[in-house]
Amino acid sequence: MNVIPAEVITPAVLIDVDVLNRNIERMAGNMRGRGLQLRPHVKTHKTLEIARKQIAAGAVGITVATIGEAEVFAADGVKDIFIAFPLWVEAPHAERLRALTAKCRLAVGVDSAESATAMGRQLGADAGSVEVLIEVDSGHHRSGVLPDEVVDVAEAAAAAGLSVQGVFTFPGHSYKPGMPTGAASNENEALGLAATALTSAGFEVTTISGGSTPTALIDGETVATELRPGVYVFGDAQQLELERCSWDDIALSVAATVVSRHEALGGNVRRVVMDAGSKILGSDRPDWATGYGRLPEYPEAKVTALSEHHATVVWPDSSELPPLGTRLRVIPNHVCLTMNLVDAVVVVRAGAVVEQWAVAARGRNN
Repeated sequence: MNVIPAEVITPAVLIDVDVLNRNIERMAGNMRGRGLQLRPHVKTHKTLEIARKQIAAGAVGITVATIGEAEVFAADGVKDIFIAFPLWVEAPHAERLRALTAKCRLAVGVDSAESATAMGRQLGADAGSVEVLIEVDSGHHRSGVLPDEVVDVAEAAAAAGLSVQGVFTFPGHSYKPGMPTGAASNENEALGLAATALTSAGFEVTTISGGSTPTALIDGETVATELRPGVYVFGDAQQLELERCSWDDIALSVAATVVSRHEALGGNVRRVVMDAGSKILGSDRPDWATGYGRLPEYPEAKVTALSEHHATVVWPDSSELPPLGTRLRVIPNHVCLTMNLVDAVVVVRAGAVVEQWAVAARGRNN
């Protein structure tokens, strides 16, 4: 996808549908070959058309982060949804969860006895229609309990009338250089210990859920029954720098235009400024990243600063400074942010626009 179609007005998000389809099939094929279920996290793309492709390729259902996201995809006919978040449920949430259980199989995350008790209390007689997975901390140290604490949470959930189905984790510490393999090992150990603890306490464990894009394709035995990668559909600059994808695997880029250019005169840095700032690229930059995004046609260029509508790109001495009006593609650091910042994306094939997709679950943050 080296050509930005002439009719595209920058800045705009471009999706190369052939690369997207290849990424979807590669992950689905890997899961089939390993006997694992695939439950992709759709907070990455928030797009109905892509979820349909993932399910058609063999995904057993989807993962979401919020009740609002679940509502959007359930309305489109998705029949199996996991809200991978430790929900705190009050009366308005309970009404929405009840409505969802009428449309799909619904599982939610919990990571405390208190939240499980509150959820059961709010759902009342309908508590048994909601399945729960207990979140385990496998080294990311965000939410989740330690493996030896899962039984207390499970017993509280069962006492509240909820249907305890198993455990899940997110190995988020895989998002650092050199960490994916170690994080996958941590994940496997934590899930194994947690599942064993539940089984020993008399619970039937039907689901052991893990996975992130950096770890999902790592070979090796796993106790997991399903994995939940999300970013794999697009790839991004983080995955590129973590060496979890190649340039050819990048399906999403932002089309931008050079609006300002400066040679290295009077102490200035040799640079251009593009019309794609933090309001479309997102401002996420891990401390190990080389910049705020990457330019596939100019891999030595560095996106060194973002304002809301400006991207400053320090230009390599080895290349001519592009003229004003030059259109360039930028790969965001974190595609999940980019997709939540636009209403629609431009779908392209071989440099031509073929479709436009709405970002249907954009902004559904609760």
